[in-house]
Amino acid sequence: MSDTPNDCSAGDCTAPRTAVSEAEVEALVRGICFKTGPPRTVGVEVEWLVHELRTPRLPVSPERLEAAYAALRTVPLRSALTVEPGGQLELSSPPAASLMECVGTVSADLTAVRAVLAEHDLGLVGLGQDPWHPPRRFLREPRYDAMETSLDRTGPAGRAMMCTSASVQVCLDAGYEEPGPLGLGRRWWLAHQLGAVLVAAFANSPVAASEPTGWLSTRQLLWMQIGAGRAGAPAPDTDPRAAWARHVLDAPVMCVRRDGGPWDVPEGLTFREWTRTGAPRPPTREDLDYHISTLFPPVRPRGHLELRMIDAQPGEDGWIVPLAVTTALFDDPEACETAYRAVKPLAERGRSRPAPHNPLWLDAARHGMADPELHEVAVACFAAALEALPRLGATAEVTAAVTAYRDRYVIPGRCPADDLLDDLRGTDLPESRLRPTGGTRTAHGKDLRT
Repeated sequence: MSDTPNDCSAGDCTAPRTAVSEAEVEALVRGICFKTGPPRTVGVEVEWLVHELRTPRLPVSPERLEAAYAALRTVPLRSALTVEPGGQLELSSPPAASLMECVGTVSADLTAVRAVLAEHDLGLVGLGQDPWHPPRRFLREPRYDAMETSLDRTGPAGRAMMCTSASVQVCLDAGYEEPGPLGLGRRWWLAHQLGAVLVAAFANSPVAASEPTGWLSTRQLLWMQIGAGRAGAPAPDTDPRAAWARHVLDAPVMCVRRDGGPWDVPEGLTFREWTRTGAPRPPTREDLDYHISTLFPPVRPRGHLELRMIDAQPGEDGWIVPLAVTTALFDDPEACETAYRAVKPLAERGRSRPAPHNPLWLDAARHGMADPELHEVAVACFAAALEALPRLGATAEVTAAVTAYRDRYVIPGRCPADDLLDDLRGTDLPESRLRPTGGTRTAHGKDLRT
């Protein structure tokens, strides 16, 4: 949600521009959303809840958040720093030539961010869903006013998604045009099948309003509840370009931007219908770009593939484990082939509906690693990733962190959400486990930057 192209707060949204036809939209989507070639780069977008450093249960006032974020804007970072509607913080890495380059860049930026936040008695919390606070808008911009109005039509999940959720999003190249383990078609299909395994293995949001929700990934539940048109995916076993172009055209338009005053929020208008009717005004290329940015499928093509299904992770360096595992399973040919074979038996559970609204993804979000099939596949995929990481240049410390995660969670059939529920049973939600991070950045007692 942090990508906000063509934000009209800085210019005229209704200045005359060339309208696009339905056929032009399809051609543009096919061309701009999938850039094929050898997988060479990796990126990550890490979102964090921002809480009181010592007592995270206390709400942070908007004035304090604004003061801290004003200070952060003066800090030179290589990653893009953005703020989500509820005040969550996001760091988006630049494309990196290797896994370790990506880890090093984001780790250094997070160290700088934490130091500034600590000066304001604030810290970062790695949870997929805020366990205490109700949704509260921090950003007051036309984009988010329109988003709130649109999402409210499907119930309260939209506001919670906007304001109380956080994730780790892994960005990978789309792959070769030709078929094969690293080809676009295979990677597109694998992302949608393996995505359920990643939901289950890294589920970390079982609590809302200080009570268990019955789901290990409440964040994933929220995404499902805002609707297939907004957060669903096209069928993964079809041509990616054709499927995504149809999805973009048939998805509901969130808003029609205006220069001055609130933006129009049409109900039931698809982009295809907008191109055909030209009302309330003809759509432009800029409107198309903006429309794509308001779609939140679990795998979003943006030239590269953006995997959006992983909950934010506990600890200062918890985000590195899903980044390392996912990169290994997609970019190492041997690990990719192993993952492909491992997830194939899961495909039948997902055929009834596209992700994330099918039984496979529902079971992943509700049960996590307690699902026997998902557990079996996760064990195989972590083993393949651990074999591949040295081939990708991962340091011993990163490999050790993945091993520790596998031994603590995956092999016993657990995920971080289970730890939170264990702590919650019969007691108040423990602030010690969820206290925001600050100071020296380590994981399992080791520095992972080198």
